[in-house]
Amino acid sequence: MKQLFQHSATTEGVTVRVAVNFLPEQSRIDAGKWFWVYHIRIENDGAQPVQLLTRHWRITDGRGAVNFVDGEGVVGEQPLLRSGQAHDYVSGCPLGTPQGSMQGHYTMRRADGSLFDVAIPFFPLAAPATAS
Repeated sequence: MKQLFQHSATTEGVTVRVAVNFLPEQSRIDAGKWFWVYHIRIENDGAQPVQLLTRHWRITDGRGAVNFVDGEGVVGEQPLLRSGQAHDYVSGCPLGTPQGSMQGHYTMRRADGSLFDVAIPFFPLAAPATAS
């Protein structure tokens, strides 16, 4: 099945595309736990290779509480993307509210050793309304 990317941002020739889906089977709504999975594709359309070093997330829940997540790489990898290459990964986000949002940036290293930040586009987390 081809993934539909709903959100994208481009920084210095690197495009980050995001598709997000609510997973009711991983959620425990009666216990106040909602879960989303997101698929990210990072595309290097620049002229030189770039390596993803770190990730920086801002996750906001439906009450406005903000959680920052920083770490090395993505799902245990620090991919090197040559010109024209892409890297895909899938991860998840639990929240204590039925809606929220995520956004952030990756810190990348160019072949010459210089660092730059690549925007991860804002994307909403919204569980479908359920009949009570």
